[in-house]
Amino acid sequence: MVLGAALLGFFLISLDALIVTVALPDIGRTLGGGMSGLQWVVDGYTLMFAALMLSAGALSDRVGARRAFGGGLVLFALASAACGLAPGLGTLVAARLVQGAAAAVMMPASLALVRQNFPDQAERARAIAIWTVGGAVAVAAGPVLGGALTASVGWRWIFFVNLPAGLLALALLTRVPASPRLPARLDIVGQVTAVLAMGGLTYGVIEGGAQGFGRPVVVASLLVAVASAAAFLAAQARGAHPMLPLPLFRSRVVAVSLLVGFTLNAAYYGGVFVFSLYLQQQRGQSALHAGLMFIPMTALVAVVNLASARLAARFGPRVPMVAGQLVGTAGLVALTTVGAHTEVWAVALLMVPVGLGGALAVPALTAMLLDAVPADRAGTAGAVLNTARQVGGAIAVAVYGALLAGADTFLAGMRWSVLLAAAGLALTAAATLTLPRAGHREAAA
Repeated sequence: MVLGAALLGFFLISLDALIVTVALPDIGRTLGGGMSGLQWVVDGYTLMFAALMLSAGALSDRVGARRAFGGGLVLFALASAACGLAPGLGTLVAARLVQGAAAAVMMPASLALVRQNFPDQAERARAIAIWTVGGAVAVAAGPVLGGALTASVGWRWIFFVNLPAGLLALALLTRVPASPRLPARLDIVGQVTAVLAMGGLTYGVIEGGAQGFGRPVVVASLLVAVASAAAFLAAQARGAHPMLPLPLFRSRVVAVSLLVGFTLNAAYYGGVFVFSLYLQQQRGQSALHAGLMFIPMTALVAVVNLASARLAARFGPRVPMVAGQLVGTAGLVALTTVGAHTEVWAVALLMVPVGLGGALAVPALTAMLLDAVPADRAGTAGAVLNTARQVGGAIAVAVYGALLAGADTFLAGMRWSVLLAAAGLALTAAATLTLPRAGHREAAA
């Protein structure tokens, strides 16, 4: 019961980060709004998910994992219904913000439920491995399911489909034992400044691409982001209970791992966003056909995840990390050759290395990060990594959308987006090569 509820929750969280992407052109035709509005449909969810992730773990401890997960699940289901019923784009974006906040509460609580209810270490390891399947299946199924639902019954059903899964998870949760409530302090100042910094940056980049970066509202937004980031760092350095312990970043392994997580998600989520628009708006594909084009990229993710674990066990995590980033870089460079008349099946095949590269690098990346910190910092390190990855996806959608809107042609903006992603992965691959073979704790301890 515990594992079923937790897995369903993780599935829903991961699914809603991607299922909406293929439906964006249909959403735009129904609700109106230009490129910036569609970017907010994606980033509204990812932004709140990333911004609230760090303090959501402390909230889960304070109220108990079962109660936090249940509350987050109810809020997620209600927000999903509001998304499906949205009469306009503003309502949809607002509901997506609430969805992201609910997902941030559910994520650490779902994993905490697994940890609490599987006291045996070997059983717990197997349970966590099964739990991760929920996210992997959702990542693979998101674009395909989004395309199928949009083409058959309409884009609103990409949100309504969450309701039966959410109800099933709640039914399973009623059979789960109550969780202990643990003392945990919330970093209110850190949380508020983090939301302002991420929100200001995302708004500035999205609206700057649509209206021009010289507009007063865009300049003001970027200044708010800078000031809030400075206030956040000051709060973390001086606060008695910071949600992001800055000493973690003294470790080169930790710092590089977070950068790699950021660039990998930027390449993957940004790529799905850009090529969903390309396939539908430039090549005239239906939402269903566009979703099917992502199957080759996502189909082997689970298999490659297992291969990554074996490579890391044999050669150390640095080898699959570097290999994955280089494979992803090669795939992105190859995608710069895509033009207005490239065969659609060729585009689908060219996207495969991007997915495989991420699947190869992420498990090794996670292992290296956790090996580099003490056991009592593992939960915090994992939350920071998830935050970095989600921020990477949100910033990529904002930046790539701005490039698409600002370029002379869609194809020119697409090529600049892909080149930027490739450059990021190449740089972080080079940084990964400077790390020790098996990772070590350095100053993070």
